[in-house]
Amino acid sequence: MKITVIGGGPGGMYFSILTKKRIPNAQIDIYEQNKADDAFGFGVVFSDETLSEFLSYDPRSYELIRNSFAYWDNLDVARDGEIVRIEGNGFCGCSRKTLLELLQQRCREEGVNLHFEAKVDDVSQFEDSDLVLFADGIGSQMRGQFEKEFGTETEMRKNRFIWCGSTRPLDSFTYFFRNTPYGAFCAHSYQYEEGKSTFIFECSQETYDKAGFDERDEAGSLAKLEELFKEELQGHKLIGNRSWWRTFPRIYNANWYFNNKALIGDAKTSAHFSIGSGTKLAMDCAIGLSDAVVANQDNMEKALADYTERRRTPVDMIQHAADVSLQWFEDIDRHMKLDFDTFSFAVMSRSKKITIENQARRDKKYAQRIIQNFNKRNHSEDLNTPPAFTTYQLGNLKLNNRIAMSAMGQYKSVDGVPGEWDFVHLSSRAVGGTGLITTGLAAISPTGRITPGCYGLYNDDQVKAWKRITDFIHENTDSKIAVQLGHSGRKGSCQSTNLGKQLTEGAWPLISADAIAFRPEFPTPKAMDTEDLNVVKQQFVDATKRAIEAGFDAVELQMHNGFLLASFLSPLTNKRQDEFGGSIENRAKYPLEIVNAMKQVLGDKPLIVKLNVTDWHPEGITKDEVEYVAKQLKNLGVDMINVSTGNTVIDQKPFMGRMWQTPFSEWIRNTIEIPTMTSGRIETIDQVNTLLLNARADLVALGRPLLTDPYFVQTAKAYEQYKADDPMSIGIPQPYLGGAAVQYMKAKKDREEFEQMKKELKPVSHQLKK
Repeated sequence: MKITVIGGGPGGMYFSILTKKRIPNAQIDIYEQNKADDAFGFGVVFSDETLSEFLSYDPRSYELIRNSFAYWDNLDVARDGEIVRIEGNGFCGCSRKTLLELLQQRCREEGVNLHFEAKVDDVSQFEDSDLVLFADGIGSQMRGQFEKEFGTETEMRKNRFIWCGSTRPLDSFTYFFRNTPYGAFCAHSYQYEEGKSTFIFECSQETYDKAGFDERDEAGSLAKLEELFKEELQGHKLIGNRSWWRTFPRIYNANWYFNNKALIGDAKTSAHFSIGSGTKLAMDCAIGLSDAVVANQDNMEKALADYTERRRTPVDMIQHAADVSLQWFEDIDRHMKLDFDTFSFAVMSRSKKITIENQARRDKKYAQRIIQNFNKRNHSEDLNTPPAFTTYQLGNLKLNNRIAMSAMGQYKSVDGVPGEWDFVHLSSRAVGGTGLITTGLAAISPTGRITPGCYGLYNDDQVKAWKRITDFIHENTDSKIAVQLGHSGRKGSCQSTNLGKQLTEGAWPLISADAIAFRPEFPTPKAMDTEDLNVVKQQFVDATKRAIEAGFDAVELQMHNGFLLASFLSPLTNKRQDEFGGSIENRAKYPLEIVNAMKQVLGDKPLIVKLNVTDWHPEGITKDEVEYVAKQLKNLGVDMINVSTGNTVIDQKPFMGRMWQTPFSEWIRNTIEIPTMTSGRIETIDQVNTLLLNARADLVALGRPLLTDPYFVQTAKAYEQYKADDPMSIGIPQPYLGGAAVQYMKAKKDREEFEQMKKELKPVSHQLKK
């Protein structure tokens, strides 16, 4: 077997070492354009988990690296002189130059051929190789020659960063945050060998411009940063090594190989430095590729296919976490407004990988500090109350906890009247302890329904049926209930069992902001004229009056997912030429008129607006436009924004995953300074608590988890052992009290077993005992 590796970075060398060890007769040649002792950058970072993999695959490399690293178990978050130490983080730093030298040594020991100062421009000379591996870094020239074949996508991100060194010793990984006259800066800092540390400074483009940095003025940049961070540097100097200001390129390749050519390391996938080391990711992939090649020595195509199959999902997950982390740092100026404890936990949980539960396993004292800080700010009687179970004041309405149920259509009502199914569906979630129940869409008119099975609130029969439900909830539980009012717009007249298919019988005409069909097979809606606008506005007012009569505690207005009011806001669905089209001020005019009219009727009853904040489309509503709308809602006295995204058009490209909408909720909450509710793949009480603690929302709405478990809240209270000394006082209706003590005992035992399992799975520490 003949293998050619272009690029002498850690990923390519480690792959070569592992493969040559296991296929001794393989000829492996590495071509590196730089000298053997050239190294750009300072330190690299590995976790205990990664070191364990190194140990299992090549003990010799592991020992060489382990004897050369600086280990730390602590992580510090510092901001403008305040600092908190967080324990239980097993990481090591290693000099990049030292790492390269150690891997070069291992290559020579195993018989891998190293060629330095050997720039490769044309890979056709290696056609006789079974595998040509492009390992030439984030700016890969080799990848650049075959971008079409690899399906390369490069996105240059917004923040500026500069990679420096320093002689300041550090005994922990430290995030230094600093407010300056120019804006906020962060220094990602860690010691990689005795007396030497890495400092990566990062700031927004606006801050960079205000500070007057020059991209290639290394000396001037270091001098200015030394002055800004003189307290953190403690008299030590910064060291440059081609330390130029850059922006981070997000690299994604749809294909990791074609023919006999493959990608590895940063040439394949870039992950922002805030999530960890790109070197770590490269070496992980080196292990996966080597395993695939060894297992398929006679079939390189299958080997590369196996490599992709084994590594694609974990790499995509890491890149996604890195993207979320990167976005957090791009919004650093907003986060700096948080109180210090909330800010420090936001730093730790920014990528959604760390929750308050696994933070407590690392450092229980720190986790308790964060929870107690939350309770102090919210004036809770018990400072150790899990955040989800603290009360919340929504306007004049007091909620017993911060867990809500998302509006979910059941599509089982007849003529808009909620029936027995709906009575059980809603009341059982209230009996289960949910703080705020929200009904599925209650249309303001028969033609405002999505399907014939949708709720309505446009006649007396509906009011009577709704009042039966609200009376039961108020008389038998501590829960509150809100009704979602709205109009389907161009997404109406659908079959109850298939929302993507139009009715064949009993269909009704559609209206929208503009005459644009939702799907090609849907009828084109009528663009609302003056009469339509007036009629619909009055229907919203009348439905609001009926909501009060029906006994609802609050109203949620549907302004999301491309329904009628949302269709006015998005430029994708509103191309009108009159006073309700064009600028965002015009597009928002009618929806805001509706809000104002409803507020006049509601008086002191809370109004929540469910607002779309992105269409997941490049030509959709912009960030500035969303902020304008949110500010106007705040000015009109809206009590909360329920942040939603997408479903405006069918060619959207959403990025979904765990807690995927929560960064949008955080953005609106902390920019506009208005309370928010969030939702979207939130599945555990741990996630709920985490989102409240890191200030991403004020209420957390659950959908599918409450469909399968109407008693989610009561189960979660037992899991958290909330009021374990008196479980009878946690809001369980009297007839069910007998089950509380048993549930608490079982939950305690299950939790202890779960925590023990987690402790046993924790990676072993690789710290050298000195």
